[in-house]
Amino acid sequence: MILNVKVIPNARKNEIKKEENCWKVHLTAAAEKGKANKLLIKLLSQELKLKKNQVKIVKGEKSRYKILRIEKNV
Repeated sequence: MILNVKVIPNARKNEIKKEENCWKVHLTAAAEKGKANKLLIKLLSQELKLKKNQVKIVKGEKSRYKILRIEKNV
């Protein structure tokens, strides 16, 4: 499964919203040294009830717009 995600770092609270064509994820972590990416993977894995190693950033490692791959058979 592929997810399109828009990340908003430095938010007041962690929040995940499903929108029409993508997921919008507000993160309290700053976008430095991979902190926001780690928190993004942690939150999405909790939301989807998966292990963290089942959620991978395919594209957009340093961008607000990311493409993630969800692997269910790991």
